[in-house]
Amino acid sequence: MLNFGALTGLLRRAPAYSALATLLRDGGEAGSADVIQAARAVVLSALAEDLPAPMLVVAPTVERARQLAEELAMWLGERAMLFPAPEPLPYERVPWSPATNGARMRVLSALAGLAGSQPVVVASVQSLLMPLPSPAALRRRTRILRPGTEQPLTRLAELLAANGYRHEPVTEVPGTYSRRGGILDVFPVSQDRPIRIDYFGDMIDTIRWFDPETQRSQEACPRAVLTPAAEAVAEVPAAGLADLDELDCSDCHAAAQTDLERDREDFSQGQLPRAFGLYLGYLYPESHSLLDYLSAEAVVMREEFEFADDAATAFWQDADLARERGESVGDIPRGLRAPLLPWEQLRDAIRERSVLELGVGAEPGPASLREAFLPVTRMAGQVRLAVDAVLEAAAAGGALVVSRQAARLAELVAERGVPVSAADEVREPVRGVQVVHGSYPEGWALRLPEVGTVTLFTDTEVFGYSRPARRRPRKRRVTEKFTIDVEPGDYVVHVEHGIGRYAGLRRLPRDGIEREYLEIEYAGGDRLYVPTYQSDRISRYVGASEAAPSLSGLSGADWQEAKARARRAVEDIAGELLELYLARGLAEGYTFAPDDTWQRELESAFPYEETEDQLRTLAQVKADMEAPRPMDRLIFGDVGYGKTEVALRAAFKAVTDGKQVAVLVPTTVLAQQHYETFRGRLSAFPVTIEMLSRLRSEGDQARVLERLERGEVDIVVGTHRLVQKDVAFKDLGLVIIDEEQRFGVRHKEHLKRLRQQVDVLTMTATPIPRTLNLALSGLRDMSTIDTPPEDRQPVWTQVSHWDDSLVERAIRRELARGGQVFLVHDRVLGIAGVANRVRRLVPEAVVDVGHGQLPEGKLSQVMERFSSGAVDVLVCTTIIESGLDIPNANTIIINHADRFGLAQLYQLRGRVGRGTARAYAYLLFSPGQGVTEVARQRLRAIMEASELGAGVQIAMRDLEIRGAGDVLGRRQSGHITAVGFDLYSRMLAQAVSQRQEEAGAAPTLEKDLLEAFLRPLSPGLQISLPLEAELPEDYIADAGLRLSLYRQLGALAGEEDVDEFAAELEERFGPPPPPVERLLYQTRVKVLAQHLGATAVGREEDQFYLRMDVSLLRAHDIQEELSGVARLGRGQIRIDASRTQDWQGLLLWALRVLVGIMEERRAARPTRVLRPDVRSRQEDTAMEAEGR
Repeated sequence: MLNFGALTGLLRRAPAYSALATLLRDGGEAGSADVIQAARAVVLSALAEDLPAPMLVVAPTVERARQLAEELAMWLGERAMLFPAPEPLPYERVPWSPATNGARMRVLSALAGLAGSQPVVVASVQSLLMPLPSPAALRRRTRILRPGTEQPLTRLAELLAANGYRHEPVTEVPGTYSRRGGILDVFPVSQDRPIRIDYFGDMIDTIRWFDPETQRSQEACPRAVLTPAAEAVAEVPAAGLADLDELDCSDCHAAAQTDLERDREDFSQGQLPRAFGLYLGYLYPESHSLLDYLSAEAVVMREEFEFADDAATAFWQDADLARERGESVGDIPRGLRAPLLPWEQLRDAIRERSVLELGVGAEPGPASLREAFLPVTRMAGQVRLAVDAVLEAAAAGGALVVSRQAARLAELVAERGVPVSAADEVREPVRGVQVVHGSYPEGWALRLPEVGTVTLFTDTEVFGYSRPARRRPRKRRVTEKFTIDVEPGDYVVHVEHGIGRYAGLRRLPRDGIEREYLEIEYAGGDRLYVPTYQSDRISRYVGASEAAPSLSGLSGADWQEAKARARRAVEDIAGELLELYLARGLAEGYTFAPDDTWQRELESAFPYEETEDQLRTLAQVKADMEAPRPMDRLIFGDVGYGKTEVALRAAFKAVTDGKQVAVLVPTTVLAQQHYETFRGRLSAFPVTIEMLSRLRSEGDQARVLERLERGEVDIVVGTHRLVQKDVAFKDLGLVIIDEEQRFGVRHKEHLKRLRQQVDVLTMTATPIPRTLNLALSGLRDMSTIDTPPEDRQPVWTQVSHWDDSLVERAIRRELARGGQVFLVHDRVLGIAGVANRVRRLVPEAVVDVGHGQLPEGKLSQVMERFSSGAVDVLVCTTIIESGLDIPNANTIIINHADRFGLAQLYQLRGRVGRGTARAYAYLLFSPGQGVTEVARQRLRAIMEASELGAGVQIAMRDLEIRGAGDVLGRRQSGHITAVGFDLYSRMLAQAVSQRQEEAGAAPTLEKDLLEAFLRPLSPGLQISLPLEAELPEDYIADAGLRLSLYRQLGALAGEEDVDEFAAELEERFGPPPPPVERLLYQTRVKVLAQHLGATAVGREEDQFYLRMDVSLLRAHDIQEELSGVARLGRGQIRIDASRTQDWQGLLLWALRVLVGIMEERRAARPTRVLRPDVRSRQEDTAMEAEGR
């Protein structure tokens, strides 16, 4: 966070501010401060520091409250808090988002004195209208926990359940908890990470934060505040429950009646329904507002309160309209109490408590700042004019420039012969020209006696940037494992036995010991029981079509033949791909220079914090460009994850080295957007950018073509028009292709030829399964961006038939919060009728139509009007599918959603939710028309894949539903069907690796990763040890979680992995009982035996056997290292355990010694491992010597 302390120091030197602060400190009423909007944050921040009390700022609208809270956070950090309004309209049966719940609980607990800070809260009129429980009720239901205090675990778990927390096997999301023995994991809704409470009896022993993704413990938490999961108290007063029973449901449709009955049942059992916002009028014996949470000394301020009446009236009207519509269509019962507080009562309370009005235009108060602040003129990217303004301001008192392009602006000022100070933070005094690297929303000028006027300039005034969103660094998401979850009833593939149906975990006795096995059903009713340590040899089946596969017979002959045919096929395709790859490696390309000053300036001007994935991908792209061979890199990234910024930086790197850049996109709409994005980001540099698409007239296109050929255009953005024969470049160096799969065959052939001559960077948001990514990464340079932007929320998704009232409510809700709506229709025919229907439903909305058949210029005009906010609802075709980024559009309605593919639905849904606001997607189908089973599966899958970064999940589900045949071409589909997509991908990766080795090409996949990926293809290992090794039900009760952990254990590759897994188990579930200790021991034996290439490890009386290829071992080595313990035989090693009680320690030691011998033989380097009894004696001797 940039330190703005010097600016508040400057403000305190203004007599008007000193008078205002003194007046407020003495308890006086200041009336109107009359401050321009750009300067309100600095005034409020200074007052927050000078008035040691909580502060509430009331803003007229939801959007303004969010903006002001973001600005205040730049000054005050976590003290600045937004009290958000719930996203659903009143009377809607829609749950509040976890983010909204959490933010509201953070504010309430801080104001109630539970968080130990003096918050500065910003609330909109709309958020204040929601009734709240009393502060006393909140305090009563909150627990503050510290280590060393007594708080019985069972009682605390009961309180969590009563407070709305859900019990889950694993605590991963806010509002959940899990209990395992003496460990309680809780994710408080008011925190951004969960806590782990470890008990000793009824005493809290330790409290630690932990990572919800890895489940690993982190640093200690000295004090934990457990608020309710939601502000609504689940204990409805008896009178309220009786009133709910009396509601008139006679006009409700069947689904609404079912919902109401379920909600009544939840209330009667002391549980809170998910859509509790519908019943706010019944939840509290006495309704309270946010004002009731303020202490006596708290300060209340209001901004532009003259607009508050209109905002409150409009919101009440929307609520009444929603109620009338809901009642008329039977969505809600008649007579529901209003879930809002009367505005008149709130307004009077705000006026009574408030001491300051911030708006402009009201009658100035006794300590007005009207004369202190002045607005700053915007230069809209005219940098020379901006420098002139900065120099004028410096002469008038002082100029402070806060910019992401600080060094470049400092250079321009210095070129005028004016001294300039460049720094990383604001310093006093602000004299002359001071340039600071950073960002701030908007500038202002402050008049000071004896100093003159000090002017703050920002990128808004200089370059015309929009307000930058605040973004904190975010740790990288944990990427998907190789396999996806398996549930009973799923088809699975066993490497040795073929396709079966998973039936669940079963306990069976063997050799007098009960263990858990994975039960798989095969043809003819046969059953296979797979030991849990072999669970890595099983994967979920995905074929080349949606048809269910035939079960294999356990005899195995047909399965072995299917595998052989698939192996021959992957060897052929690997050879073809490798040939192309090697040919590209021999081609001569242009070697770009390393980054220069301008490149660094551009990158520092990015108004967000880059994710780790973006930085890694950018480094890979630059390394490719600076290498002598032509780049051919593919970037995978989920919708809205920052691929375009990487491409833009690569383009700028090429331009600064004198090369031209072509940016090729599939649609005219996306071309226009990329054109605007590149122009905006590069406006501070002498870069010429043009566009070629049908949105330009023929004359304009001809002029662009001429300038391209003369080298006067640096970057050209275009559609397939760019690959036509009349397009010629003077010196093309880089081609960027967005969504190449959407171009035709002829265009792809042209692009294939380009790859032999220039650097090519391809981007796609079409998700690819991780298994195929790994299989192909040996043949093509790939980068993946899978970290979501900070504050991004999942899109709330609903599947339903088309219903006019639903469509109307969805549009009205979005318009009520100042947003815009996409309505996607599946074809041009009939789209005008859909638009007219929307106009009838919502007459006040501005509706327009966009599709690819509109006349030249018309589509561009429509999209420009929608982007600027002049259009409320855009009724369009899938022309918006790729890359379109309009942050203010946060509702999408997809008509005939059953006619779209799953990946297409995912891309369309990705057009919304690209900012911090909650987004809504409605997938609608025609009422009364049958929906196919495949379409039903698609709609169910898109509903389930609601989490951020669900692209890989969607890729696998799409393969399951439509089949994997399209991924590698129809020629391969039969082999994919025969062996399943997962096994096919591993076989392909193995073939690629072998071909690379044969050709002498350097492997492009990390050795450890490749080995782990290919391990299931090696011969299976049989372990026969007299051990009861398992995860007992009384340690981990959930069968699905046990299977998941068995599969993780089965995939471990080394002893250090087992150590890490053991530590994770203990942290999550408590000290492992003996069966788990034995399971971990068995896993150590397994990973060591696999390093030796063993096929079996077992015990026969007093001897262990290890079956393996012994050709790499010599009897001499065995005799020297394992004298008297082991002997070498034909295809096996025998280990004598007759002379020890600790056979487990002996076996582990012998395996480690053998691994050491094997590695020594392979690498010709000495390594020795001491026997347990020898090691302990030598350690004792060493300690004695040290003591002497």
